[in-house]
Amino acid sequence: MRPHRSFVLTLAAALLAALPIAAQSDKELAESDRVSELERKVDLLTDELARTRQDMGVPEDKPLESVHGMGPGASKIYGITKGLSIGGYAEGGYTAVVHDKHESGENNSADFTRAVLYTGYKFTDRILFNTEIEFEHGSTEENGSVSVEFATLDFLIRDEVNTRAGLVLLPVGFLNEIHEPPFYYGTHRPDVEEVILPTTWREVGAGLFGRIADQIEYKLYAVASLDASAFEASGIREGRQQGSESLAEDLAVTARVDWEPIPELMIGASAFVGETGQDQTIDGVAFPDAQLTLWDVHTELNTHGLRVRGLFAMNHLRDAGSLTLARLASDDEFEGAIAENTLGGYGEIGYEILQWIAPQSGWTAEPFVRAEYIDTQYDMPSGFDADKSLQYQVYTVGVSVKPIPNVVLKFDYRNKDARVGELGDEINLGLGVVF
Repeated sequence: MRPHRSFVLTLAAALLAALPIAAQSDKELAESDRVSELERKVDLLTDELARTRQDMGVPEDKPLESVHGMGPGASKIYGITKGLSIGGYAEGGYTAVVHDKHESGENNSADFTRAVLYTGYKFTDRILFNTEIEFEHGSTEENGSVSVEFATLDFLIRDEVNTRAGLVLLPVGFLNEIHEPPFYYGTHRPDVEEVILPTTWREVGAGLFGRIADQIEYKLYAVASLDASAFEASGIREGRQQGSESLAEDLAVTARVDWEPIPELMIGASAFVGETGQDQTIDGVAFPDAQLTLWDVHTELNTHGLRVRGLFAMNHLRDAGSLTLARLASDDEFEGAIAENTLGGYGEIGYEILQWIAPQSGWTAEPFVRAEYIDTQYDMPSGFDADKSLQYQVYTVGVSVKPIPNVVLKFDYRNKDARVGELGDEINLGLGVVF
């Protein structure tokens, strides 16, 4: 009996000792299961966030690039698979008139020029809608405004041929499509691309665009034409209808071709052809057809920190004499005469110097110089004299500094010299961002 009793007591003691160990093992197993479940949920959340990031167009850590000739910020929609894309840009500055201030009648000014929001939605890998909403001059009061700069529905068929319809940016010059501040020199855009090429210029239309053999990029649109009843002696700029209840009795064709024989060099041309009279009769005065032919040639070299641009543009307006008479008869405030031919051009060169001075800083600094010539009274209709004050030159020297590629700080000096009269020279300070 005693040996048996001793065995039972020993067995009981062993079982009692094993119970905490078993309980501990079960607890550790449960804890391990919970950790595994948490890890699984974290993985699911990570995948879901990645999909949401892609669908919502949340910015990635990669440089912005132009696609289909659009601004880099406006091109983000093309880089996502599906869903919403958001981007934008903003710019503002200060201008001090430092020479011929009193003679020119110009004043110092500070202006938050514009804040822009890009929104786009990619329905499928081939169908997308893209827009630019612009707030100008810090307010909708006084000279401020809110405008749709473009709103286009794209059907992406293949690299060589795609279609676009809506409120399109006309494909002329350097800056009408790519006008985000980090991507051009100077606080102010070149006068040639505001006066001779009336940018920013948009209109309701439709057409084709594409890229051939990875070297030739083209666009071809049919759009509502300009309105000649708003042309001035200073140019055609006020004739832009901007897609706001545009008269469309007269349509126009606009086209652009850019050739890149090597990645660093681009050579191109653009054109706009259409009648602009819009079959109007104002105060009993019938407006002529006034066909406008506008064209430009342009080239850009961008290599090893060196950027060189050149552009020449010219407008030919048929019936300029008849149009001038119609403007004088229908508008008491109209002065001067509308030219048959206007022209302008500019060349600029800039170089990134911090690649040699402080290559590890991450900053860039590009000193530049630009020379422009503008003449909106180059060739006058018979019986009308040219206004020599509208023939002038602009010389700009400055620097663009970027702490990061998406942010630019600008400083420049502009010397203006009119053939007749005085234009004030300017010191300009500016800033710009794109995202």
